[in-house]
Amino acid sequence: MFVIVVYDVGEKRVNKVRKKLKMSLTWTQNSVFEGEITESKLNRLVHDVKMYMEIGDSLYVYEVKNPNNINKKVYGIERNADTLFI
Repeated sequence: MFVIVVYDVGEKRVNKVRKKLKMSLTWTQNSVFEGEITESKLNRLVHDVKMYMEIGDSLYVYEVKNPNNINKKVYGIERNADTLFI
């Protein structure tokens, strides 16, 4: 399945959450990741990220069962981890 993950965590935990998500998904914007992932890997990833979360933090996971139904438009510069390094 294709997922979009958005998080908002305290400044002290941002790097830990980002590193965990980067292991399975593609970074697209600050606090936004997306990509193909199996349901079991997603469940494990969410579990691992929730271990870092505290009161006031949030994690949004948008699951898309059929990625052909997504029409993604990017205005401005499209950023992802692959284009950060030459």
